[in-house]
Amino acid sequence: MQLIAENLAADRGDTRIFEGVSFSLRAGEGMTITGPNGAGKSTLMRVLAGFLPPSAGSVKISGGHLAEHSHYLGPNNGMKPNLSVKENLRFWQDYYGGGGRTPLEALEEVGLGHVLDVPFSDLSTGQKRRVAIARLFVSPRYIWLLDEPTTGLDNSSEHMFTRLIVRHLRTGGLVIAATHLSLGVDAMKNLRFAEPNK
Repeated sequence: MQLIAENLAADRGDTRIFEGVSFSLRAGEGMTITGPNGAGKSTLMRVLAGFLPPSAGSVKISGGHLAEHSHYLGPNNGMKPNLSVKENLRFWQDYYGGGGRTPLEALEEVGLGHVLDVPFSDLSTGQKRRVAIARLFVSPRYIWLLDEPTTGLDNSSEHMFTRLIVRHLRTGGLVIAATHLSLGVDAMKNLRFAEPNK
């Protein structure tokens, strides 16, 4: 599995947000995207996820379509507050096609097996983010696209997430993360965006 981005550019209205972004990653490799607010990190993540078309350039992977092999975890948790945690994870499992951990097993990965039947709206901010992370496990996909993944996590949960990323990479996964904070993962590449319009 290899992901190749070539000369990507994106616009917001008449303003060019970024251009000339190129990189390649192979199975087992990760990359962080860093830089100031407004520089285009989240826009790049949405381009990679297929939510926005690039203004120029291309993204492709060997062995299929990117959308079929990737999970996108954005700044928002993507959960319905009126549903239980289990119902939310089952929704995502059905959406992605299944084949992964059960909702309970996914929650145990993030230390939340005891909240399976709790309404999502009743969880704390940190618990909600950990449930969102559990979504990565209900259907196996090689590529994790993570936009500010540690939002709402305390130090202990951040360390837990680091261990999950390291394990995913060691088993041949690929991770791209836009973040303001270090993920604590050694040997990840870094793509740094400059100040906007500079």
